[in-house]
Formats: sequence, structure tokens, C-alpha cells
Amino acid sequence: MRIEQLRREFDFELRWTAFPLHPDTPEDGVELSELLAGRGYDLPAMFERVKGVAAELGLLWSERTHTYNSRRAQELGKWADALGQGEAFHAAAYRLYFGDGRNIALPDQLVKLAESLGLPGAEARQILDERRFAAAVDADWDRARKLGITAVPTAVWKGEALVGFQPYAAFQKLLSG
Repeated sequence: MRIEQLRREFDFELRWTAFPLHPDTPEDGVELSELLAGRGYDLPAMFERVKGVAAELGLLWSERTHTYNSRRAQELGKWADALGQGEAFHAAAYRLYFGDGRNIALPDQLVKLAESLGLPGAEARQILDERRFAAAVDADWDRARKLGITAVPTAVWKGEALVGFQPYAAFQKLLSG
């Protein structure tokens, strides 16, 4: 997202909160058509809409066929946050998942991602193996439940929420309210 442009317009601090979107998804993922079967979604139309909004916001987007469990990525993201590399990590994880369609549940994939940011791969592997940031992610999941968040992405500002991929003007409206 054109986050820097929003920061120039509005004074705010970005806080990433992990959310349990489909937490039961297995490590090898699930086909989106299977996940959304019987829910009445028109996947091609949905992807076309998201693609248009992503383009407006300057976000990388490619049509995906699978969804993957993001829990491990969330835990490693908390580690990156603690090292002051959170925004870079979240942006890289977004590109990996939404741009490249890669499986962010796989530890090897996440270690490579950490290394690409100059973070120590051996430590990243240890963080994942030992689940050192599991409690931090659990706390985020609890916060998301308390805020009533049911979908991603969700932006919350002064008690108001903006849900889903939204045009830039919607973020301007949220932040000016």
C-alpha cells in the first residue's frame, strides 16, 4: 500500500496485528476453490476486484489458487518486529505470498525470507523451531477477537474499522475521521 503517502498526509503509527485467518489450514495449503466451496463466491470476479484495488494502492498481486497457513510467518514477523525489521519483513512476506503465491507455512521459505532481509537464518530457524513468539501471536489473535476483526486486511483507527482491500480514498476517509 502507499503507506508512506498516507504517513505524509496523516500522523499515525502503524501496528501490525496478527490475525487467525483459516488457522486450521494444513502446512501444504488448501485450494481456494475448496476452501470457499458452497459460499457463493465468484472467484474470478473477486480476484478481478482485488487486482484493481491492489493496482491502485501499488500492491503486488497475482491470482492464487491456494491459501496457506500464516501462523509461522506471523511468529517470525514478531521476531522481526522486535529487531526493528517488522515493516520490511511484512512487506517481503506479502510479496512472497500475494505476489509470488509461495507457501509461507514452510520453515525453509521463511528462513530464506529472513536471510533476504539480512536477518540471521540460523536464528530464524531456531525462532521457528522453538516457537519463541507463539505467545505474542496468541496475544495478537486475542486482540483481534476483542476488536471484532473477522477478515484481513482490516485497518482500525480510533475505534473505526476498514475491512478488506479498499481504495486509497477509503483509507484517507478513515484516517481523517
